[in-house]
Amino acid sequence: MPAKLNNSVTLYEGRIFKLLRENITLSNGITVDLDVIHHPGASAMVPLSGNDNVVLIKQYRHALRDFIWEIPAGTFDPNETPLECAKRELIEEIGFSANTWQKLGEITPVPGYSNERIHMFLASDLVPARQDLDKDEVLDVHEVPLDEAVQMIHEGTIQDSKTISGLFMATHWLRER
Repeated sequence: MPAKLNNSVTLYEGRIFKLLRENITLSNGITVDLDVIHHPGASAMVPLSGNDNVVLIKQYRHALRDFIWEIPAGTFDPNETPLECAKRELIEEIGFSANTWQKLGEITPVPGYSNERIHMFLASDLVPARQDLDKDEVLDVHEVPLDEAVQMIHEGTIQDSKTISGLFMATHWLRER
C-alpha cells in the first residue's frame, strides 16, 4: 500500500520545480513530514554520429562549481511529450537533429526526494542544425568514441548519473540489436 498524503504545503516554487513539505502516513502506520521536489520530467539522449562516436557536452554546473561531462538533456516544456523534448533539446544543445530515435527506458535519478523521471533516447543519423543555447547554458560540444566515453565512466571522468545510465543503456541496446 502506498503512503497516504495527509497534507501538502508549497515551500518554494521556482522556474523548473516546486519544493513541497508533505505530511504522509506510511503503510506501517508512522506519520512523517517529508520535503519533496516535484519536477515536470525530462528527456536525455545519447547522440550517435558516424564511426560509433557519441556527442557529449562539457557543461558548467554551478551547484558543483565546475564543468562536467554529460549527454544532452532538458526539462519538458508544458504539454510536451518526452520525444518532442528530446528532439528540441538535441538541436538546442548540440546543433544536430536526428532522423532515427530509439527509446531506451526511463530513470529516476533521486527518488529519495524527487519525483523526476528522465526519459532516455538513442538519437542517430544526425543532421547539422542551428544550435540555440539557453542564456544560462555554458557548454562545449565534443565528439568522443563510444568506447572511450564508457571508459571515462570507469575512470571517474564522467560522474553524471543520467549520462552514465544513458551510455550504458545505449551500449547494451547496440550490442543486443
